[in-house]
Amino acid sequence: CSSRFNLNLPHFPSGEAKRCVIRTRYNITTADYDASSTFADANGDPSPVKNDPTVDVFGDGEGLTLAINTAQFGRTFQDRSHVFQVLPRTPEMAGKKLHNLNVRGQRGNIVQNYPSVEYDFVPDRLEVEQEDLVHVQWAGYNTNVPNRAGEGTDQTDRNNFVQMAGDMDTSYPEVLGAADFWNSVESLTDPEAAPLDIAVSLASAGYYCGQTAHGTCPAGDSLEGNNRDALQGQLNNAPASYFGHVLKMKGAGTYNYMCTRNNNFTNRSQKGYLVVKAPETDAEM
Repeated sequence: CSSRFNLNLPHFPSGEAKRCVIRTRYNITTADYDASSTFADANGDPSPVKNDPTVDVFGDGEGLTLAINTAQFGRTFQDRSHVFQVLPRTPEMAGKKLHNLNVRGQRGNIVQNYPSVEYDFVPDRLEVEQEDLVHVQWAGYNTNVPNRAGEGTDQTDRNNFVQMAGDMDTSYPEVLGAADFWNSVESLTDPEAAPLDIAVSLASAGYYCGQTAHGTCPAGDSLEGNNRDALQGQLNNAPASYFGHVLKMKGAGTYNYMCTRNNNFTNRSQKGYLVVKAPETDAEM
């Protein structure tokens, strides 16, 4: 299990897009000395800890040797900076709670990716209330380290979002037209999109903007009527990054979802579930 932190994104009343930078660090700190009062002048002989010390636990001059590397006591192991953009909310989003449902990790197995992780939805267990908003989106690229474990074209990230046909122990997606999730949401970023339009766009990672043409989805990019090459089964010709949809949750229920490309039984799991709760009544409160 890897660590995670839920970040509340800032809100800008100006209504203008803002470019932001976030710096994330993690370190390992020992409690074998007072880190708050130990500084560079304690290096060398004055150091309160030594490399691989032998401790006389028997009290007779013999001892046991500890595996200690002082270079790793209090050492910062990761330091990452990321640039992202916060877009203004539309009037329909005003005052509503907005959750980000994204993808983390990178191409490769757990050994190749360490200290990162394999692909996974984040959060992969999300509980919201009716009328809450969920932005399903992800970012990827086509220049991963070569020859790493994964599906589809080497060095590429691809993701999609489809409802599962069964519970979290199953591995098959539901046919889009039979999936109940899509009739339980509406898109606030593409208001003219019908339920099947939203389903097609998320299932195809944005390769198709919808089932049929509508205001923000030209016929040349929709599933019906386009003259493009067919979507490759492992999403190789789909984009690596996808803006997705901001979805308003309308129907209460539990919805299991998966990525068809990266969910690889016995190797890696890219699944999640979304619980939409009906608001509590005065009697229940």
